Parts: sequence; structure tokens; C-alpha cells
Amino acid sequence: MSQKPLPENLHIDTLAVRAALDRSQYGENSEAMFLTSGYVQPDAETAARRFAGEEEGYTYARLGNPTVASMELRLAALEGAEACIATSTGMSAILLMCLGLLKSGDHVICSYSLFGSTIKLIGGEFAKFGVQTSFVSQTNVAEWQAAIQPNTRLLFAETPTNPLTEVCDIRALADVAHASNALLVVDNCFATPVLQRPIAMGADLIVHSGTKYLDGQGRVMAGALCGTRALIEDVFGPVMRSAGMTLSPFNAWVILKGLETLSIRMKAQSEQALALAQWLEAQTQVARVYYPGLKSHPQHALAMAQQSGMGGAVLSFEVKASSPEQGRENAFKVMNATQMVSLCTNLGDVKTLVAHPASTSHGRLTEAQRQQAGIQQSLIRVAVGLEHLDDLKADLARGLAAL
Repeated sequence: MSQKPLPENLHIDTLAVRAALDRSQYGENSEAMFLTSGYVQPDAETAARRFAGEEEGYTYARLGNPTVASMELRLAALEGAEACIATSTGMSAILLMCLGLLKSGDHVICSYSLFGSTIKLIGGEFAKFGVQTSFVSQTNVAEWQAAIQPNTRLLFAETPTNPLTEVCDIRALADVAHASNALLVVDNCFATPVLQRPIAMGADLIVHSGTKYLDGQGRVMAGALCGTRALIEDVFGPVMRSAGMTLSPFNAWVILKGLETLSIRMKAQSEQALALAQWLEAQTQVARVYYPGLKSHPQHALAMAQQSGMGGAVLSFEVKASSPEQGRENAFKVMNATQMVSLCTNLGDVKTLVAHPASTSHGRLTEAQRQQAGIQQSLIRVAVGLEHLDDLKADLARGLAAL
């Protein structure tokens, strides 16, 4: 019992609630959760056709599930993409991308400022199989252009970056990639389609960690790739069938529920983050604040143009220190003296989370890699939630007072 066809040109807020609502024969208003590992076939002939890909229909949960399909369709609609494929985590989405697109001898260009695990996966694990990786400045388009080789297959960027919120020029990087017959992949985890739709700016593929803002309450793990139907169905689909980084139906259902409030959460949390960043800039114990919504941010104008005028919900700040050792000690003092915010390396939650990137999310990188990415021992990342702003200021003031 499918819903009536939706009108065209709906706003993203409406798509987040109404897209891909495929009702069963019972007419439920909330998406059903199909918890099954296999599907009964009407006859052997139909089963043979479905397993051969000659007829649509569900056969085995690793290959498809109605709840997962609903989540994929809705996220694709939000991103303005032709199709989407969901995975068990954000990192498994990147793994699926690499397995589908790269082979020995291929070359990838990445920003120095990528998430630590992404750097380890692409630059480390895939190097074992003959994939070459060049790392360049996130914000210097000329460096991306200079790194192009005849065998360059992908340009991979996240924008804003984790944790320094550096912003790349998506349109410019798309032009660089396409001039060399390469693909531009954008990790849109921080901004989400509410603030930024990279495909509309020329990106070929979008990566998501649904664990973050798509869920929004720190409950489940999920990932996704959004792009053309040819990439999703013909390139990544066969790899998924064999490799099985499958998203569970329960987690897909949680993401579906999270998407319904994504727009209102991102707007509210972005407003909170801007106010908190402005307050932090005025604190004497703070050396520097990193947030795209601040006029002091090097890519402020670009971020406001690309991100619907909002800076997102993540900021970072450095506490004052005379040495890296004191920077780490002071950062730990600030974090340990807080009483309300959570010390947690996740982000995207309605609860405000603080983390020390140099020893957690980027702790497996070498000191040289951290320095290239600009991650100091004095740096603290804050993923701003939905608590009252006055309470957040008071708690961070309590932490800063420890210095």
C-alpha cells in the first residue's frame, strides 16, 4: 500500500518527513520495521529470477530489506541524488567506495585534514594493494590541481573537516576532478543535506556517517553513499552483495526517525554553536576558536555561501599553553573540570560532547601527520547539542576556570 505520489519540488524539511514512505497492507503511518533475514518466495521459478537479478523482489537481508530501502530513498531525496546505498557504519561506506572504485595502480588525492580513520584506511590499508595516495591542503585548490596524475581516480574531501572545520571549495574541486576524468567524493557528515548539498555543486559522490547527525541522538551506527544510479547500483551494489557491510533494519528505522527532525536540529544546534563560539573567543584562557560561522574563520565567506548561511554544530578551540606538553595538560584540565557536557568522541548528538582530538579521533596518526593537519595538543572539540546555551557557557567556564 504505497502512499500517494508526492508533489514535485517539495522543501527538504518536508522530504525528511514524507519521502519514501512505502506503507504495507496495514497502512501504518510510521515506517514499518522488517526484521527478517530471509524472504519466502512464491515459487522456485520466481526465486531463480530474483536471485539472478531478472526480477525485482527481496531474497536475502544482506542483499536488500524494505526498511533499509526506505532509508536509502529518503536520504537520496534529501541529497538530491539519484540513488543511495546504506552501510553498517560511516567507515564501511568509505570502504565500499574504495572497493568499488579503486584498483592497484590507481591514485587518490585527499586533504591532510581528513578524519584520522579515513587517512588510515585510504592512505594506509589500501596502500597494501597498490593504491597511491597524495595528501594536500584542504583549502588550496592549486595543491589539488598540482597533485593530479594520469592515474588519479578520486579526489576525496570532507567539508567542514574534523576537527578544525576547514572548508573546501566544492565547485572548484569538482572542476579539477572532472578536467582529469576523476570523481569528486565529499564527506557531508558535518553539514548534512540541510546545510549543504554537494551534488548540486558538482560532486559525484557523497559519503555519510549516519551515526552522527542523521540519527541525532547517539543511538546507532550507520553509513551511506549517495550518487548516480550507475555508481550506486552497478558499481557498489555488486560489491555489497559479496562483502556484506549491510545496515541492519533496526538501525535503518532509527535513521528514518532521525531524518524527520534533522532540519530543525541542525538549525537549532548551528545557532547554539555560533553563540558558543562567539563567547569562547572572548575568554582569556582561549587562544583560538575554529568555527565557520565566525568572521575570524579563514573560509567564513565560502562556508556561508556553501552551507546555507550556517556554520554547523561543531567547533574547536585551543587553550593557551607555552608548550605541547602543557597544551595537553591544560586541555585535560578543562575537560575534567566540566560537570555537564559528555567526554565522548562521537558527535551529532542532542547532548553536547567534548573530545581531545590529538589523543582520540586522531590519536593513531603520527605527530607529523597531526602537525600537517594542524591538530595541536591544546585543541578541544565541542559538538554542540541542545542544552540551554547559558548552561553550556557555565559548564565550559567551569572548565576554563581550572586553568
